[in-house]
Amino acid sequence: MKRIVTIQDISCVGKCSLTVALPVISAMGVETAILPTAVLSTHTQFSGFTVKDLQDQIEPISAHWKKEAFHFDAIYTGYLASAEQIRLVADFFDDFRSDDTLLFVDPAMADNGRLYAGFPDDFPKAMAELCGKADIIVPNLTEACFMTGMEYKTGYDAAYIREVLQKLAALGTKKAVVLTGCTAEPGMTGVSGLKVETGEFFGFSHEKLSASYHGTGDIFSSATVGGLMRGKTLEESLKIAARFTVASIRETIEHDPEKTYGVDFEAVIPELIADLNA
Repeated sequence: MKRIVTIQDISCVGKCSLTVALPVISAMGVETAILPTAVLSTHTQFSGFTVKDLQDQIEPISAHWKKEAFHFDAIYTGYLASAEQIRLVADFFDDFRSDDTLLFVDPAMADNGRLYAGFPDDFPKAMAELCGKADIIVPNLTEACFMTGMEYKTGYDAAYIREVLQKLAALGTKKAVVLTGCTAEPGMTGVSGLKVETGEFFGFSHEKLSASYHGTGDIFSSATVGGLMRGKTLEESLKIAARFTVASIRETIEHDPEKTYGVDFEAVIPELIADLNA
């Protein structure tokens, strides 16, 4: 069985970050270790949540794991709260990467043309450096533009997408750069990517649902990592992840339209497993 470790925060209530990554990747048949960067009483869509920063635990945990000689087939990072956490994660990459370890970075820091609240203007530079150490990165268009200096556009064509991908590749990412929620096909959403080693562009479009929920990016990234660890190609893994994310949103719209908690991904895990095994 493959073993991965995912590094991000955990919310005690609400569906995002580790609360999503752990069940999704485990359900896909991959051992999932966690390195929590913070614990929150709820995710940030609730008001009055509490936060306990666990940054001071990253190095001691890493030191213990090094002593135990643990090996990880993939290291998957999500939301990181500060440039200092990024530095610690970069050190973790150096300590635990081997020739067969996949470094997968979801640079969760921005959307809809804006950085998330609390991030300083120089945060994208630190994240771009981490992406330069990764094998695969999966930013959305906003995150990609912040890291590359490209102008953020809501209307764009295939040439613009390719330019963004090429600038992402120039950060130093080793295997592939992937734009999520980004396609030139009108009225659709999808994925656009560039295989760094071959220069091959790829992508696909799929249905764009009207509703938007917190944590869907975490669902997508987690399912992608799970697919890769189960031997699927990158394109296959991305398509599995996209179908799972869409099914989760549709399930929520139909049965539980309350937007605060996140999507009811648990109800469609059987579909994910069937898709994975198809």
